[in-house]
Amino acid sequence: MIRRFEALLFFGLLALDQASKQLVLFTLETGDTVAVTPFFNIVLIWNPGVSFGFLAEFGDDRPILLIALTISIMLFVAIWLWREERAPARLALVAVLAGALGNLIDRARFGAVVDFLDFHWAGYHWPAFNLADSAIVVGAGLLLLESLWSARGSVSEADGERR
Repeated sequence: MIRRFEALLFFGLLALDQASKQLVLFTLETGDTVAVTPFFNIVLIWNPGVSFGFLAEFGDDRPILLIALTISIMLFVAIWLWREERAPARLALVAVLAGALGNLIDRARFGAVVDFLDFHWAGYHWPAFNLADSAIVVGAGLLLLESLWSARGSVSEADGERR
């Protein structure tokens, strides 16, 4: 049953990511901004690097290098998922994989990732991101929380107590 939910989560996150990016590409030109609230805009920005534009300066080889790096990381995460038994960790890994694949598809299609979510306050903007980035961050955060929770349980069992 959980495996079916994992597949649904994976393909659902991937579909939402790709559909949202297509909608933005269909609607906006590069650099366009649509104010949604006083602290949130929809923009169209091309990110040739990774998180927050990191590695954006690698020139013409950048897309190939980043595609190879992403595939390597995805293989590591897929092996981890295959070996993982704990359901919360499995769901988190599925989210990370879906996000990574969503951005990989962009990089393979366009040579850069489509970013469009722009949160800002008092003139300061968080770097634009997309739903794939959100899936990766939420998945990684859940993995961290799950590992802390799991470590806490291990310490309790070692003490002979159950919390």
